[in-house]
Amino acid sequence: MRIVALAGGIGGARFLRGLRLAAPDAEITVIGNTGDDISLFGLRVCPDLDTVMYTLGGGINEEQGWGRADETFTVKEELAAYGVGPGWFGLGDRDFATHIVRTQMLAAGYPLSAVTEALCDRWKPGVRLIPMTDDQVETHVVIEDPEKGRRAIHFQEWWVRLRASVPARSIAPVGADDAKPAPGVLDAIQDADVVLFPPSNPVVSIGTILSVPGIRDAVAARTVVGVSPIIGGAPVRGMADACLTAIGVETSAAAVAAHYGPDLLDGWLVDETDTDVEVPGIAVRSRPLLMTDERAAADIAGAALDLARELTKDAE
Repeated sequence: MRIVALAGGIGGARFLRGLRLAAPDAEITVIGNTGDDISLFGLRVCPDLDTVMYTLGGGINEEQGWGRADETFTVKEELAAYGVGPGWFGLGDRDFATHIVRTQMLAAGYPLSAVTEALCDRWKPGVRLIPMTDDQVETHVVIEDPEKGRRAIHFQEWWVRLRASVPARSIAPVGADDAKPAPGVLDAIQDADVVLFPPSNPVVSIGTILSVPGIRDAVAARTVVGVSPIIGGAPVRGMADACLTAIGVETSAAAVAAHYGPDLLDGWLVDETDTDVEVPGIAVRSRPLLMTDERAAADIAGAALDLARELTKDAE
């Protein structure tokens, strides 16, 4: 079985870990969001790609879901002693090494997809991880700053420094319109038996991937099953509700599925607390969706694959 999954950070990575268990013989390609990427301290940081790589490679900080396990922060402390910021984005010493290697390779002319493949040679994630594009795309957020008025800031500043506490007027993946899918992305989608949307942020993770020209149309041509990141009207984790509000979408499992639309989404898994959800043109199934451990994540991934098989059979 050939599976493609579009993934953001923590929720996507934990789902993928379960997917490996649910489909141990499958060929899994993960298309990673790069809209969260940012340059800090002269280094190129790719948070979502790294979270997937570390989680599947056994190097993630399990408690927080991002960053390296057994991390130290000597470099961060020394930068602070020099008065060098930003202080709100904390990179650990082990994590710095990844960003140094990535930045050196990019400076040498390697595309991000090749760099990601090289980094994964160390971590052996058990999937093929491809960035959505080799071109630079950065998600920016327009806010109404109490002191400076309306201005655009990088998504990471809004998400990490402000904790999405300042309402977003709009969210845009800057550069996406001119970007091209990274090598292998469209081929993987076209060859896929199923495309999965893990419970990643529908606006700034999966939505950003779909904004790269060519990817949405390729995905829409396949059997697509998504897992709701909203349970009982609230995000499973993070501040996805702030992102949905910014684009005028209600924070509910039904509204997110309708936002994707039946032209894109064939099946939708919702939590058992949302059993009443109905979305015209989309097959909805309910089951527990909390990924309390790896086994629970595998059961959710297995249910998504079962729904995909059901829908494929019905189509035949």
